[in-house]
Amino acid sequence: MKPIFALLVAGATALPMSASAQETINLTVASSHPLVVPWVGMIKSHFMARTDEILAETGNYEIQWNEAFGGQLYKANATLTSVEEGITDIGWVFSFLEPAKLPLSQASSYAPFATANPPVQLEVMQELFETNEAFREEWEQYNLKVLGFTGTDMYDIYTKEPLEGIDDINGMKLSAPGVLGNWLRGTGANAVDGALTTYYTDIQTGVSDGTLSLALGILPTKVYEVAPYINRFDAGVAFSGAVAINRDVWDSLPEEVQNAMVEAGEYYTEAHGKDLLERHEFALNKMVELGADQDPPVQIIEMPQEERAKWVNMLPDIAGEWAEGLEAQGVPAEAFLAAYMDGLRERGEEPVRDWDK
Repeated sequence: MKPIFALLVAGATALPMSASAQETINLTVASSHPLVVPWVGMIKSHFMARTDEILAETGNYEIQWNEAFGGQLYKANATLTSVEEGITDIGWVFSFLEPAKLPLSQASSYAPFATANPPVQLEVMQELFETNEAFREEWEQYNLKVLGFTGTDMYDIYTKEPLEGIDDINGMKLSAPGVLGNWLRGTGANAVDGALTTYYTDIQTGVSDGTLSLALGILPTKVYEVAPYINRFDAGVAFSGAVAINRDVWDSLPEEVQNAMVEAGEYYTEAHGKDLLERHEFALNKMVELGADQDPPVQIIEMPQEERAKWVNMLPDIAGEWAEGLEAQGVPAEAFLAAYMDGLRERGEEPVRDWDK
């Protein structure tokens, strides 16, 4: 009986010891934009959730997430420095607003109408990050470890008054984020710098007459209430940034946790690209539905294909100017632009304009 009793006691004491062996890691995850914006919401629903799932398989580690989404810690103009300086451990870095620090990351923004396929574009950018040292270094020099990539769905022009064609934006003030204001050069429109979090108020107060923006951002921020005319140009998609972790924090994590985050980041990027493609049409139709009873009601104005081509041909050689300027600073932009465009073409994409030629 004594040995059996001893075994029972040993078994009972082993249970709490086993449970206490799990290590809890506290991490803050933040963003400038709210969870209703799809690529931010997917940080929680896909990246964080997938990391938790992977770690639960062994039970060795658990992450206690401290969530600070929606600008609780910083605004859109401080996404890079906030991760770099450890204001947050993990955050979405909005590359559109960091042209000086992340110059190569602007390539797709200076080569508009190159693709309307978000999954393909993210695949190309991920490949470039792995193979192009200059591109990778421009992120990692800021004390960052990139975990996942973000892009946009197709861009259209949302206005207070309907457009008949691209010529109608001549003289208008249109909100656009950072470098995307270049898509308005040559059209006669004036770009008003901003972000999804500022468009509603800017349009409502007359700072701008509308916005060059994307359906998956306009829908949750309800900008269609003040800019009810969706002038559909399908202007293509752009690389918009990355989910990144502070490098010092990354280096302090156990290898098992690091591996889980790398896998979760790849899952996030792939799921995000598919989501952008699948939900674009849904978002446009949902805005029409939600705005049916407002005055004026939300309307989609389909622009003819020739208006889309007219727009892109109005633009000066913004890609060439961008690349030339960076080359003068020692940044290999011409080779990067060519690699980006080749990556798209190799995957069957047909750019409206070959910006690298």
